[in-house]
Amino acid sequence: MDKDIAIQVSDLTKMYKLYNKNSDRLKDALGLLRTGSYTEHLALNHVNLTVKKGETIGIIGTNGSGKSTILKIITGVLSPTSGTVEVDGHISALLELGAGFNLEYNGIDNIFLNGMMIGFSEEEIKARMDSILEFADIGDYVYQPVKTYSSGMFVRLAFAVAINIDPEILIVDEALSVGDVFFQAKCYHKFEEFKKQGKTILFVSHDLSTISRYCDRAVLLNQGVILGEGTPKKMIDIYKQVLVGQYPLPENDFKSLLEDEELREAAGRKADGKKSDATDSKTEDKKAGSSVENPELLEYGNNAANITEFYATDSKGLRTNSVIKGTEFTIHMRVKFLKDINAPIFAYTIKNIMGIEITGTNSMVEKAFLEPVKAGEEKVITFKQRMLLQGGEYLVSFGVTGFEQDDFVVYHRLYDALNITVVSDKNTVGYVDMESTVCVTDAKRD
Repeated sequence: MDKDIAIQVSDLTKMYKLYNKNSDRLKDALGLLRTGSYTEHLALNHVNLTVKKGETIGIIGTNGSGKSTILKIITGVLSPTSGTVEVDGHISALLELGAGFNLEYNGIDNIFLNGMMIGFSEEEIKARMDSILEFADIGDYVYQPVKTYSSGMFVRLAFAVAINIDPEILIVDEALSVGDVFFQAKCYHKFEEFKKQGKTILFVSHDLSTISRYCDRAVLLNQGVILGEGTPKKMIDIYKQVLVGQYPLPENDFKSLLEDEELREAAGRKADGKKSDATDSKTEDKKAGSSVENPELLEYGNNAANITEFYATDSKGLRTNSVIKGTEFTIHMRVKFLKDINAPIFAYTIKNIMGIEITGTNSMVEKAFLEPVKAGEEKVITFKQRMLLQGGEYLVSFGVTGFEQDDFVVYHRLYDALNITVVSDKNTVGYVDMESTVCVTDAKRD
């Protein structure tokens, strides 16, 4: 393994046996079980992953995709069915709530227990005790059995131990979701410190904005197979297609998906590996009507509707890609319906160039349109608002979606279709200007 690699996962497979009844598990262990009394489930299927030293990698995917399994194998909690894992560096892991803790021990005892499991001596743990207790901030509860802790107190102590023993590699599995907002802020601040110190961070999260903000790279797992890895923005866009079941994959051809970037980019436009006539016409319509279109936009949908035109206008009604901060502007989209739809929802979102969604809305939230449409109809939708974003470059995405018998359906989506530049002579902190009015007066004296 190269010296600049922290974690090398090679051809990793994890297979679980799903038994028809509990007694079959014992029979199998004794070699007495007949063939066919269990089914095999591949939690991980020939997975390869390289994590370089100093990288922050986020793993995303639907429930049951194998995210937690791969972290447990890397940390040694689980053994693989086949394949290898090589790790160069001292690992500290925060896995599922309660992992590595004895519920009967108090907090202090568990700090020593966890530290020694990681490989630290009693003296080294004592030297870090004050930092651990200060970060956990659970007061005298540290002397009580952890079985009496709330989930928030539990994760505070666990995370305090994990990040204060000076690891070279930090692995976190969705554990921060149970902490309060102030504790989460403190944890993410620690993430920033670790990144600046060149430490390696590998974590699982369903919070896509966290993946966008903190990760150098994202890995998308689905049903035990890596669908792709790359920039957080690109992987999140693909993940959203997976969530709505509109990311078509060649049958048993995951290898080609990994290697063929063009296939990943165009997957949303292809139903069987070839562009349909409807897709070609949609593309031509947009080129004819849009102002400045992203040539690498990502689009997908079930072809029940087409977004044929999209653009922005300024406060004077002129088409533009530049909006002055503090002025009104309008986002326009034209939609042609190819099928009858009971209640379409029209939406837009605005992201920054890192892929973090800043704002957006839709017609259902705004209660602006809740009517059926017929095939052949066209609708023009406008979103008028005041520009309060800070000066900079932004990307606008468009969508037409809806619900059919309680199922969420995507009729057509265009990701990062339009660029908007916000021109500003005053930028405040963060993404949005609150348009504060500041008043300073002399204090009254008694």
